[in-house]
Amino acid sequence: MAEQEQMSYGTFEATLERSKKLEQDLQQNPAKYKVLTGDRPTGRLHIGHLFGSIQNRVRLHKMGVPTFIVIADYQVLTDRDTFENIADNIQQLTIDYLAAGMDLTDGKTFVFPHSHVPELNQLLLPFLTLVTNAELDRNPTVKEEILASGQKRINAGMYTYPVHQAADILFCKGTVVPVGKDQLPHLELTRTIARRFNDRFAKNKPVFPEPQPLLSQAPIILGLDGSQKMSKSRNNTIMLSTDEDETAQLIKKAKTDSERTITYDPDNRPEVANLLLLISLATGRKPEEIAAEIGDAGSGLLKKVLTESLNEYLRPLRARRKELEQNMDYVRDVLRSGVAAARAEA
Repeated sequence: MAEQEQMSYGTFEATLERSKKLEQDLQQNPAKYKVLTGDRPTGRLHIGHLFGSIQNRVRLHKMGVPTFIVIADYQVLTDRDTFENIADNIQQLTIDYLAAGMDLTDGKTFVFPHSHVPELNQLLLPFLTLVTNAELDRNPTVKEEILASGQKRINAGMYTYPVHQAADILFCKGTVVPVGKDQLPHLELTRTIARRFNDRFAKNKPVFPEPQPLLSQAPIILGLDGSQKMSKSRNNTIMLSTDEDETAQLIKKAKTDSERTITYDPDNRPEVANLLLLISLATGRKPEEIAAEIGDAGSGLLKKVLTESLNEYLRPLRARRKELEQNMDYVRDVLRSGVAAARAEA
């Protein structure tokens, strides 16, 4: 690209400040915005998703912000060789959204697999002409994901999927995207594509807005092994669909450390701090207070408190999940309605 472009959102601190102002305006003028968010259907959701992103979506939903939730099924092929179980995974994700408290029949919030919206996918080729190979190659998030995938042969989809994400966001003219800090490069590329498209094809009447990041304030949830972020691929999760007995067994195996006294010290005792954080998220209490109460009783009591707190917190969600699993026709109707709404929006 000949034009000289800078990171239009500047430093992270400046982006964070703008995100705070955006949050304030969302609360006052929810109908003014359109949120685009979503997940890849690689499996069911876990508590890291719940505390990390789903609760924020429910909050925006209850504020009345129009929201499109894309299930990015095509993007599964970027690091997997098969579409096996995708249809079931899409339905299970939808059940998780509904069970978490989202009303997907209110006419404001829609969920859909993007493979079912041809108008969205037709944007991919023109969008690819608006970016250079070098821009795709130097995306830091893509580099990290390629390393994490462990693939010996990297397909082109790993490099181009951020452009597909831009299509996910811009097809409905999304104006707000909830993201973590690590996803900012993807959103910046989307903003660049919107700007270049308007400059090249629609100078007098811009087609696409430049979406704004709504930065997540959610803490990072480590897996039960205490080593890395909770992830389905690392088998260190508690799924929302896991029952209470299995939850107890998983927590029993959670990694702590050799010190008996329980303290909240994320830097030096990340495994213990992570379990305290989960109790805090489930109860609304401060992790420091919880640690002080457990004290010298050690990791046994810590895990007992976590098991009881988490099972109590998830009980209503799990009950709704069971009801929804008995009414799959309703779940499929929700998806069909979401696809129809997405195509109408496109």
